[in-house]
Amino acid sequence: MRVRSFLTVCTFTTHDSMIASTEVRQSHPKFLASDICSYPEMPVSLSISGETSYGIGSSLHSNLSLQTLPSVPSLQKLSPETLLSVSHVCVATLKPRPVHISCLAVAADSLYAASGNQIHVFDLKNYAHLDTFNTDDSSSGSVKSVAFCNGKILSSHQNGKIRVWQMTISKRHQLVATLPTVNDRLRHFMLPKNYVSVRRHKKQLWIDHADAVSGLSVSDGCICSISWDKCFKIWRSSDLRCLESVKAHQDAVNAVAISGTGTIYTGSADCLIKVWAKPSGEKRHSLVATLEKHKSAVNALALNDDGSILFSGACDRSILVWEREDSANHMVVTGALRGHSKAILCMISVSDLLLSGSADRTVRIWQRGSDGRYCCLSILKGHKKPVKALVAVPDGEWKTAGAIRVFSGSLDGEIKVWQVSPSSHINGPLTQIF
Repeated sequence: MRVRSFLTVCTFTTHDSMIASTEVRQSHPKFLASDICSYPEMPVSLSISGETSYGIGSSLHSNLSLQTLPSVPSLQKLSPETLLSVSHVCVATLKPRPVHISCLAVAADSLYAASGNQIHVFDLKNYAHLDTFNTDDSSSGSVKSVAFCNGKILSSHQNGKIRVWQMTISKRHQLVATLPTVNDRLRHFMLPKNYVSVRRHKKQLWIDHADAVSGLSVSDGCICSISWDKCFKIWRSSDLRCLESVKAHQDAVNAVAISGTGTIYTGSADCLIKVWAKPSGEKRHSLVATLEKHKSAVNALALNDDGSILFSGACDRSILVWEREDSANHMVVTGALRGHSKAILCMISVSDLLLSGSADRTVRIWQRGSDGRYCCLSILKGHKKPVKALVAVPDGEWKTAGAIRVFSGSLDGEIKVWQVSPSSHINGPLTQIF
């Protein structure tokens, strides 16, 4: 299995100091700028804009000559008459504090945004700031991921811990547990077999992550956590007990996606995507397949609604499309989506749309046609630094069918709110709501 250096393939430093210096990267190659920036706390601010753009796919192929992974055929449509159009407008910019945005998540009517070691909560209706929590313990490091399970909020941290929060009657967030829990530790600490070597002359319980917890995913009563320690762990949501730990990769695990059937996909800095499943009657996940096509670190994974298509984004600037073959139990690559000029950092799939955020500071919106080919409907521009996080919700304020609101978080510390409509015009003027 080949392992290529993250430094040699993931270079998106620019003159305005998007990413930290090479010296810092060499000391810990898994660090991004989001892990080493530190700024003083400032009050939340909000700005409203109403600039509208109309994107026609045929005008968005200026970067198609950028050939990454030339052995993988392109899935993009080039014929202008087959391309669709969308309109988009940036309606708000949220600035929790002048520190990078590392992740975004939506629950009920609230937007959760991780900025440094803090998590900010905004009202989805009027973008009002509701709460800020995890403010007292900066030793946890930056927040890497936010997820939701059984009415609780989960946050993963650079110090290798997972915190569990609950909203109080006063709409504040209170810490109720830290994984691994005290009960889980007491259950395991006595037996020597429960200790594993994490580095030379150092052992720890197998239920502990030995490095930053880079992502969380919740499915069917279980929580899956991935880490830079090359492992993923499964936690039971009912009692927060760690059920299994799997050494998944030869380098940091950066991305995870879980299908409706429970299949787990992990993407790593070792350039591989691995597929894991739990055989019937078994208690542990086992390796089903290894997907090898990327030539650099895999940063993002996304599944379509029915889990039949997997999208993977990497530092090689390409998005690979994987589909399940009838004769196979795993995915095979069918083509690539090209256009981003720098590393792919985040992706989400919404209905028949795929949204990708990149170190080139843009968000691209892709749509799959009935023929299985894709077109880039629009490019969302406005961020000053790499786009690190994306989330989208249906937009009920617009009468246009299929309209969505997209939230993009960047290392510039801003969250931009976009209204995206598949129509070629905007129905009515924008109204400011406060």
